[in-house]
Amino acid sequence: MARSMTVEVYSRHNETFRVTETIGRRPGIPPRSYGVDLRNRWCDCRRFQTLHYPCAHVMAACAKVGLNIEQFIDEVYTIERTLPVWENEFSVLPDLSTWEVPPTTFELVPDKRLRRNPKGHPQLSRIHNEVDIREKSDGTLCGVCRLAGHNRSKCPLRNYHLDNRLNRVEIDMYFIT
Repeated sequence: MARSMTVEVYSRHNETFRVTETIGRRPGIPPRSYGVDLRNRWCDCRRFQTLHYPCAHVMAACAKVGLNIEQFIDEVYTIERTLPVWENEFSVLPDLSTWEVPPTTFELVPDKRLRRNPKGHPQLSRIHNEVDIREKSDGTLCGVCRLAGHNRSKCPLRNYHLDNRLNRVEIDMYFIT
């Protein structure tokens, strides 16, 4: 990837560069370019600073001026630093069937407050104030007669309204035919 980049030298001491990517460009989209500062170990793509390892832009800049890329690799990645991690011996674990597992002496009870919200009904997350306080009503109103104290299925006028509707339908059917 570094071979396909265009590198412009911006300093006399070969420290700052402008690297332009030419691979994977789509028509109509200008090529991306990144600033590289070798003295401060910095690149606009942020991989060089984050990983402490040269990115493709740094490699292209080093290749342009003939610098050894190994001087920009952090010592964390060297074999001398990696081998001490693995030089300790690890003991072999005994067979799983021979492990002694103490019985549980308590019961795990899930905390219902930590559950996710149920699907379909988002939780109200705003803070209530005096505008949200409503006067108490007598409850829901009936869908048939609009009176409080009962609902549509318990309405005393329900049958009257149903009969009226049926009669209207019968009358309408009579006039249509």
